[in-house]
Amino acid sequence: MRTETEHTIFLKDYAPSPYRIVAVDLDFDIFDKVTIARAQLSIEPEAETPPGTPLVLDGDGLSLSSVAIDGAPLMQSAYASDANSLTIVEPPQRRFVLETEVHLDPAANTKLMGLYRSNGVWCTQCEPEGFRRITYYLDRPDCLAVFKVTLTADAKLAPVLLSNGNLVRAGDAGDGRHFAVWQDLHPKPAYLFAMVAGDLGSITDSFTTASGKKVDLAIYCEHGKESQCDWAMDSLKRSMAWDERRFGREYDLDIFNIVAVSDFNFGAMENKGLNIFNDRLVFAQPESATDANYAGIERVIAHEYFHNWTGNRITCRDWFQLCLKEGLTVYRDQEFSSDERSRPVQRIHNVQGLRSAQFPEDSGPLAHAPRPDHYKEINNFYTTTVYEKGAEIVRMLATLLGETAFRKGMDFYFERHDGEATTIEAFLAVFADSSGMDLDQFKTWYLQAGTPQVSVRDAYDAENQTYTLELDQLTAATPGQLEKSALVIPIRFGLIGPNGSPMGWSSVSGAEVRDDMIVLREDSAVLRFEGVANRPVPSLFREFSAPVQVHADRSQDDLLFLAQHDSDPFNRWEALQDVSSALLIDAVDGKRWDDKALDGLRQAALQTLDSDTLDDAFKALALEIPDASVLGQKIGKDIDPARIHSTRKDFIAALFGPVVGTLETAYEALTSNKPYAPDAAQAGQRALRNQLLKLIVGAGGDDALAVQQYSEAGNMTDRFAALTIVGTEWTHDAAGLLADFHTRFATHDPLVLDKWLMISARADDDGVIERMQAILADPAFPKNNPNRLRSLVGSFVLSNPVQFTRADGAGFRFVTGFVADVDARNPQVAARVLTGFRIWPILEPKRREAAKAALADLQQSASLSRNTADILGRMLAD
Repeated sequence: MRTETEHTIFLKDYAPSPYRIVAVDLDFDIFDKVTIARAQLSIEPEAETPPGTPLVLDGDGLSLSSVAIDGAPLMQSAYASDANSLTIVEPPQRRFVLETEVHLDPAANTKLMGLYRSNGVWCTQCEPEGFRRITYYLDRPDCLAVFKVTLTADAKLAPVLLSNGNLVRAGDAGDGRHFAVWQDLHPKPAYLFAMVAGDLGSITDSFTTASGKKVDLAIYCEHGKESQCDWAMDSLKRSMAWDERRFGREYDLDIFNIVAVSDFNFGAMENKGLNIFNDRLVFAQPESATDANYAGIERVIAHEYFHNWTGNRITCRDWFQLCLKEGLTVYRDQEFSSDERSRPVQRIHNVQGLRSAQFPEDSGPLAHAPRPDHYKEINNFYTTTVYEKGAEIVRMLATLLGETAFRKGMDFYFERHDGEATTIEAFLAVFADSSGMDLDQFKTWYLQAGTPQVSVRDAYDAENQTYTLELDQLTAATPGQLEKSALVIPIRFGLIGPNGSPMGWSSVSGAEVRDDMIVLREDSAVLRFEGVANRPVPSLFREFSAPVQVHADRSQDDLLFLAQHDSDPFNRWEALQDVSSALLIDAVDGKRWDDKALDGLRQAALQTLDSDTLDDAFKALALEIPDASVLGQKIGKDIDPARIHSTRKDFIAALFGPVVGTLETAYEALTSNKPYAPDAAQAGQRALRNQLLKLIVGAGGDDALAVQQYSEAGNMTDRFAALTIVGTEWTHDAAGLLADFHTRFATHDPLVLDKWLMISARADDDGVIERMQAILADPAFPKNNPNRLRSLVGSFVLSNPVQFTRADGAGFRFVTGFVADVDARNPQVAARVLTGFRIWPILEPKRREAAKAALADLQQSASLSRNTADILGRMLAD
């Protein structure tokens, strides 16, 4: 395997730079074929820097046109430069201005990092190391400087000129060109730099902060798409108000801009005052966006806005601290969504995402700590472990401290570290200092990979009215971490009596217990509750209070009792999932499910459907049957995804076949003629109706219902749901409906095309690979657009386990061939798709060998980027 130069970065080797950039003056002269980037960097040595220490600036693919210090051009002997660095041999031992000029070709930048051109619009992506593709710089997050940026371009070609901060001056530059000067006085690292130039439409609004300051808001987009930005603007204003209420954080500039672009590797980027978004997370209208799209836009708009304080005003000292900004900000956006919508439903969605993506990552060859101690390619650490597990760690901290103490600690964090680049240790220290709690052991969550397994056993002594609860924790070995330490695990709990009411106790011993929370700190603990009048049913890990897998030998009767009586909605949902999972796993193992057990689950499901106290969105989730990926993770080894899939289909038919008529009646009762609105109530009703439709078709009901819903739908949510059911099951109507959807809805709207690509890739049909190959071979297919590529091949890898893991290896070979092809143009897309192979070690032997062979062939045959080589090497490591 031939790769770019490999290197490993270690946290232990961190050292501050001997030089500091205090101010940056950038001048971009933008032309159709070239952009000239001139930089004036005000630099000074640190006090302890020895005289004669060279100044080494980062570059990536740059060609230096000129270099000077304080206006005097440097002799060739005074510096050394190549595409990846600029070294000033002996800088002045005082503050000086380094002036450089480089010429860029944004149109040729298919990596979409640094400055590139998307559909005629110049834009940037600099996190994590893209700024070095624009100019030579100390491209590290602990280098904070104030920026002034001047953009000059043809007024017709690029009437819109944007950068960070506030607009301080704009005007005519002669010869049909114009300029704009932007100033950001908040010191920031280069990864937060942004600029946009082009011919764009926009919508505008304003927000008045709690202190009375007016902030001008704008969302820029492709002409003709302005009306699709209204929901994003509404989400932005609600995010700003929420952050003031919940965390006391006001916005700090006079302007906040968002730009939607079609070619973007990430979902969005929080550049100071100028957020750049993938357009799929901005555009929404009922004809093309689903309820999930609306909720996703709302969440990501909030996430990027919240970064203004947790990521921008306080940033990371180094990239090992990535979860400091991302995990904390994911926690904040989850809380926002919980307050805006349904807290129980949002919590279930969060956990579903964690279990389907992060748990497999934590148990496979790509496992890593939320705060890793080394990496080869930082782009590969934008993972579910850093983001979602990072958020769970912050949530546990909030659970341990309580709401009041957590808010006090957050206030202290903003006060102590505003304007700094800091660390996980500093973050935890503010909570330790403000609350007096010892958090040394808690820090292990950030340093240790793997999903903890918590085993639970219980016993009741009726004679002595004593209830005993035994808890054990174990985290399995992961790559590079064979030995694991005990973690602090908060277990929110309740004991439920025979009539469904909470039970109390006179005393408890054996571990730390605070009201409704057990704090497990050791490898094991035995708790004895005295004065318990009747045998209770324990409700453990309420609200999913810790990101662990729980192994408890609970009877189906106890689980169904929890599903009916638990006051915690999450555990009511979890109980139904556990019953279904147990029956399904037994069936996969060759055991026929017990009819009585199936009857009990069916009745619990129908009781949930008929409940007057549960909202529709919760009911929809409660009626879901665990998907194949979750079941595979629970089985844990030698899995056959095709067998799991077929067993699951048989199970749904057996469970709901006898009550299809009841499901159809409930489905019809949810029909609504109200005008579409993306609010939680309407979205919940549609979610339940579409869940019922999926169960009706899966249970052998009338397929024509799905075709009818597709034809009569007045919004994309219902149409796409029907198409998903037909397309995924690959019914006899699937090919016709997919062709109709492509012709009528997808041809002229790229974001709707993504939906067609997703369903095309998920089909439960042996012809799916050939159809995907034909799509990729079509000259009209946009082969460089990350959204299109992820929608097709990314969906195949993550959402079609049967075809991806085909025993003949065709699915594996298709994906590795795709990776080899795309890697030369966009390493980030290639590497991200390749992570789908993380499940290969737990497949049954024939599939495991086929996957390993495909990966080995890729390793031997392709010249790979550092991004993809890193993932592949970790995937194949012993």
